[in-house]
Amino acid sequence: MQACPTSIDIPKFIKAIATNNMQGSARTILESNILGGACARVCPTEILCEQKCVHTAREAGQAIRIGALQRHATDWQMEHGGQPFTRAVATGKRIAVVGAGPAGLACAHRLAMHGHNIDLIDTHTLPGGLNEYGVAAYKLADDFAQKEVDFLMAIGGITFQGGLSLGKDFTVAQLRKEYDAVFLAVGLAGVRAMGIEGEQLDGVMDAVTFIETLRSQDKKTVPVGRRVVVVGGGNTAVDAAVQARRLGAEDVFLVYRRGHEQMSATTVEREWAQTNGVTVKLWASPVRIVSENGVLRGVEFARGAIGPDGSIAYNPADTFIIEADMVLKAVGQTFLSTPYKQIP
Repeated sequence: MQACPTSIDIPKFIKAIATNNMQGSARTILESNILGGACARVCPTEILCEQKCVHTAREAGQAIRIGALQRHATDWQMEHGGQPFTRAVATGKRIAVVGAGPAGLACAHRLAMHGHNIDLIDTHTLPGGLNEYGVAAYKLADDFAQKEVDFLMAIGGITFQGGLSLGKDFTVAQLRKEYDAVFLAVGLAGVRAMGIEGEQLDGVMDAVTFIETLRSQDKKTVPVGRRVVVVGGGNTAVDAAVQARRLGAEDVFLVYRRGHEQMSATTVEREWAQTNGVTVKLWASPVRIVSENGVLRGVEFARGAIGPDGSIAYNPADTFIIEADMVLKAVGQTFLSTPYKQIP
């Protein structure tokens, strides 16, 4: 349990599967994490619960496949058992939940269980947030994100309102007047810039936007470069690189400024990228986006190394260029505070 960010009782749900109590197993998972199906698919279990599994030490690194078992149990519930929780007697309370991503959905479901009526408000046209718009399609295949949302909302008492943005279409002050309570679950809506020359050229875009476009449009209509450079070392970078390769890019380079050990993408994610034909380059920091007559031509990187004192230095005199006609930036996301500055 200590290795699970959502505090799922892992031994309990596995024991239930072993005794063929699939409903009990699923309930144990969903009591702690109503989005346990999606988590089973995207959570880096190899560095969390499976890394802490006692079998890892006992059997030469052979952990129980906890993620696969969790997926098995939650999929069974969605296919055979339906919504496992019942809604309490209506309280008459109205609550606004702003943000229909995992946090907002989980909050709305738990409040609905207690008998409250929830208006789930989001800027997107579909609920799901990160699961619907921010995770590579191959991780949540067959429209799983929306199937899980439908499963969750079957509890009743939750109404989704899409296409509405905080600070543009409504304010927190307005919500506080109309509702008994307001819960903000907006996530990280901003993306970091690299702050280098050429970042505004056509063909340079945020990896988050690239993935969202893929998830919300027909993939056949989404343009992809012939040679793609992805800058970053996290799971979003890997998702974008693999998606670009699968869309038909001939060459895809994932470039990170440090080494494997510092990458936030897991070993499994890195290996998945390489299996899909992505070339990973390390110890290289972007210096500028290269263009010719205003047309994107590539990215120039400075080579780096760890010095005697342990600090990392990049040599501006030691650079190389990777030719590209598309650049995807995956250097982190940020919280946008502007819509909340008027909150009393």
